Amino acid sequence: MKFLLPLALLTVMISSVSAQERKIEFSTVQLSDTVYMLGGNGGNVGISTGEDGLYIIDDKVEPVSTQLLQAIRKISDKPIRFVINTHYHFDHVGGNEMIGKTGSTIISHDNIRQRMTSVQVNNFLERTFQPSAEPALPVLTFNDRMSLHFNGESATVYHVPNGHTDGDSIIYFSGSNVIHMGDMYFNTMYPYVDLDAGGSIEGVIAAADLALSLADEGTRIIPGHGPLAVLEDLKFYRDYLVEATANVQVLIDEGMNLGQVIAAQPTAQWDEELGRTWITPPQFVNFIYSSLEDIHRYTPEPAEAVATD
Repeated sequence: MKFLLPLALLTVMISSVSAQERKIEFSTVQLSDTVYMLGGNGGNVGISTGEDGLYIIDDKVEPVSTQLLQAIRKISDKPIRFVINTHYHFDHVGGNEMIGKTGSTIISHDNIRQRMTSVQVNNFLERTFQPSAEPALPVLTFNDRMSLHFNGESATVYHVPNGHTDGDSIIYFSGSNVIHMGDMYFNTMYPYVDLDAGGSIEGVIAAADLALSLADEGTRIIPGHGPLAVLEDLKFYRDYLVEATANVQVLIDEGMNLGQVIAAQPTAQWDEELGRTWITPPQFVNFIYSSLEDIHRYTPEPAEAVATD
């Protein structure tokens, strides 16, 4: 049995078809006086609210845009001044067009705008994505990092090269002690590494290391997908990424090809806990192998090496 789509992404695609026709339940968690996390369809959204107005981090999938705005309005009815995109994937920039048309300034890393203005081929999803409409495009881009001074605190946006994609950033609210990691962090599940968009397992580990250097025992961590996390959760994530990568490297050094490495099950100790709700163990091993071997696209697994249920 070959898994062409990660289960959660497939669920999002299917559920989004009828999202305009039914009520979407978003979960809202207040993390400080000014910062909130909004869960539900698509990636987790960060919200800063206060005297200066609102800005948000990511904006889910396009079909839920209207209901996303309604959920945000339950927190504040002030204008959304800025949108920060953590990366270019459709489940994180889907609301850009609607929100951009209201006059919000969309901010991203340089590479996100480049990908959103060109055709993108994704071998893992077996899909081709067309350029985004003009109102959905970031109008303010940065290279390494930037800071936003708003609602009485500073938030620093850090780009981490070649992580989940080549355009990912994490955002640190120093006053609120909150970090939004976008899809550099998948909590309680194996991460998706978009090899076709410049992603690598080494960059994902580097992002975890950066976040850990900023965090302490009181830090609340917003993952791109999954529940709100704390320091110990992020440490577990970083440690298993490092160990799994080392396990795969040992097998590569022994001369094994992709199929053989998958068959050797180098992630077996975490598969039951992390490999059944999104990315499968063979897919996760594929990401690691392809990163270490410098293969810049997802390679379909040999049929005999793919786990079956």
